[in-house]
Amino acid sequence: MFTGYTRDGGYATHAVADARYCFPLGAAGDDADIAPWLCAGLIGWRSYRMAGEGNRLGLYGFGAAAHILAQVAIWQGRRVYAFTRKGDTAAQEFARSLGAVWAGGSDDRPPEPLDAAIIFAPVGALVPAALKAVRKGGRVVCGGIHMSDIPSFPYALLWEERHVMSVANLTRADADEFLSIAPQAGVKCEVTRYPLARGNEALSDLRDGRLQGAAVLIP
Repeated sequence: MFTGYTRDGGYATHAVADARYCFPLGAAGDDADIAPWLCAGLIGWRSYRMAGEGNRLGLYGFGAAAHILAQVAIWQGRRVYAFTRKGDTAAQEFARSLGAVWAGGSDDRPPEPLDAAIIFAPVGALVPAALKAVRKGGRVVCGGIHMSDIPSFPYALLWEERHVMSVANLTRADADEFLSIAPQAGVKCEVTRYPLARGNEALSDLRDGRLQGAAVLIP
């Protein structure tokens, strides 16, 4: 239920929305638990689809999107490798608790070549690191809205038909697919709630890695 002002100064008790831009959630839990599905979950799903069908998937930056996507990938029988900030043992343990077969620092090499890697952390230097980690013909998907500059790297890392691609948008079909699969996979979001007035604190905690999963602002 939404209550707001109408143009003539009265109150409206219902919001009117275009059905083309609405999605049935059909999920248990309160609004804060489900809110990350509609941003982190959807962009993670789009990135996942672009990564292809390979079994060994690396996730660089184990935050809101990665912790949701890992649950879906593991439910589908894939092997997830989590890459965190160097020395972030709490995030690595969190990834293992969700079923990741390996977790380490972003500068570590996984124990076996990856079929694909998705980069959620906005760090350009992770692109050549991920290219080193994927097999011949493997894919590296940049899933963030922005990223620092990608440093130069030897052509040998791209050679052997490796791919680098980015995610800019998602489609309604992506949303329909993800919102159907997430409940089946039993996706549970690790959420830290902040009142709206503490938005800057939430951003600071995200930047400094002081929380696991997703931050949600409560109006």
